[in-house]
Amino acid sequence: MTASQNNIKKLRNSVGVQIGQVRIGGGAPVVVQSMTNTDTENESATVLQVAQLARAGSELVRITVNTAAAAKVVSAIRTRLDNMDCHVPLVGDFHFNGHKLLTEYPDCAQALAKYRINPGNVGHGKKRDQQFAIMIETACKYNKSVRIGVNWGSLDPELLARIMDKNAESSDPKDAGHVMREALIASALESAAKAEEIGLGRDRIILSCKVSGVQDLIAVYRDLAACCNYALHLGLTEAGMGSKGIVASTAALSVLLQEGIGDTIRISLTPEPGGDRVREVVVAQEILQTMGLRAFAPLVAACPGCGRTTSTYFQELAENIQSYVRNQMIVWREQYDGVENMKLAVMGCVVNGPGESKHANIGISLPGSGERPVAPVYVDGKKSITLKGDNIAGEFREIVDKYVQKKYPKKVANG
Repeated sequence: MTASQNNIKKLRNSVGVQIGQVRIGGGAPVVVQSMTNTDTENESATVLQVAQLARAGSELVRITVNTAAAAKVVSAIRTRLDNMDCHVPLVGDFHFNGHKLLTEYPDCAQALAKYRINPGNVGHGKKRDQQFAIMIETACKYNKSVRIGVNWGSLDPELLARIMDKNAESSDPKDAGHVMREALIASALESAAKAEEIGLGRDRIILSCKVSGVQDLIAVYRDLAACCNYALHLGLTEAGMGSKGIVASTAALSVLLQEGIGDTIRISLTPEPGGDRVREVVVAQEILQTMGLRAFAPLVAACPGCGRTTSTYFQELAENIQSYVRNQMIVWREQYDGVENMKLAVMGCVVNGPGESKHANIGISLPGSGERPVAPVYVDGKKSITLKGDNIAGEFREIVDKYVQKKYPKKVANG
């Protein structure tokens, strides 16, 4: 861990939560999680997507458990994943009827590593307390962790009314945004306190207070972090599609992570129609990696292009190499130590090409407009070879492969 990373993590010390082989909080690296969008009743589709997300680097995967049919297949999903040597912890997402599903389907309750409970969707009045207690008691029975996830789109109306009435009676009433944030935090903390009273340890509780506005998210988590030491899950809910969702999530989470707030994150992107769910995992990893908090896969530095780079070849090569190393990480991660820290550069002309290439472990400077049709390659700061011809991409990938094999130590097999 670098000095800057150390300074970030020292700002807040949360209670650690152990979920299978994954540790959240307590000084552990920030954990990446995601959620399936398959119908959980479709066992095969759900198994396939969980495995895809896990291979991409999701360290926890949440699945919807909303019907009896879904609850019935959770245990089978867990078994099939284990048989595939995919041991990623599964989180059950419960709303409205979680108390019934967890008690009526004990195999489901046991197969899940964590339950996600939304206090606003547990019930109302006395039923709310009773149904919340059933879910917490089940977590205690099976030694499971719980995320108490409050969302401003489904906030407990009784609690919100109580806080609004109190604010209205105040001699110095706050604005609506402040009242909403206060209600979110109160819901999370009151629910956590009840869970502890029932018997769930603090080391089994994670809190989240999700909103869809960047400044609101920053404000609510700063306040929440200041008044508790529970592990915190970050995410901008309903972030949106494409660049909007990525930019909004990055803007909000980066500020909080820089302040040491947040122990696990999810990027809630709306996929393009038929789009790849893995995208949200990649974005989460890239946020953490570009901030220097974790490393997941070699990153490729590439210039944006200008009038000097009239050819699109360097853009195609940059995309080719970035995709190649991310796919190769599935293999490299199992075989080599430290390869995720490798830095690559694919540059499009001589202005910054050689210099940027020398700063990377491996860099290539492709010819720009009017330049000689050659591509010098730099390895660890020194010019190694000059590539030319029609197979520059293939030859550059070979250089990367050989570098990995030579540079990074092989992992020692267990046993």
